[in-house]
Amino acid sequence: MCKILRVRWTLIPTKAPQPWIACSGCGGLRPFRCSGKIRLNANGRRLDAWLIYKCLRCDRTWNRPVFERRNVRDIDPAVMEAMQSNDPDWIRAESFNLEALKRSAHRIDAFSEVDIEKQTVCEAPGWTRLEIDLRARWPIDLRLDRLLASALEIPRSRLKTLSSQGALWTNAESGDILRRRVVAGTRVTFDLSAESGRIHRWKRLATGDPAQM
Repeated sequence: MCKILRVRWTLIPTKAPQPWIACSGCGGLRPFRCSGKIRLNANGRRLDAWLIYKCLRCDRTWNRPVFERRNVRDIDPAVMEAMQSNDPDWIRAESFNLEALKRSAHRIDAFSEVDIEKQTVCEAPGWTRLEIDLRARWPIDLRLDRLLASALEIPRSRLKTLSSQGALWTNAESGDILRRRVVAGTRVTFDLSAESGRIHRWKRLATGDPAQM
């Protein structure tokens, strides 16, 4: 039976994507950021909704359509309530809607900065294998090797060596997964049977357990 320390990392991007839009105030393409506000306009039983963005240079606003001329009866009541109250969680999730942004902007700046919520799922006594399950609330523009190198404080060259030695693998079908962007549902596995510091150093960094700090 494998001796495993399994952890779950939930990745939370700290900065929403920024579309570049022709700004009427600046007179050229400028990056816009989400203001955290929704604009609604009702016409009978039809409703328009926009997410309001602001130019980073002059604060001129741009309204990104969420939907247009939608029958109120077809809108999820929870979504309607969230829009009417400017619910920050709903708006933040919508600000990461890359498909909607791509319909309005040819250029979108995405960011790699993330916070990581670390949770221990199970720990076998004398474990020798570390499994990291990755979860992401929204799309992340971050390569897997950069994430692991930063969170585990290990050089990317060392990750590459572990991979080539068969001591690091993922549940991806093929290809150099380390150089790909992080995908939710990825499981990263380390065979640490030859690592003397696995119980303290690796566990401390993988779990974020203050007791191990």
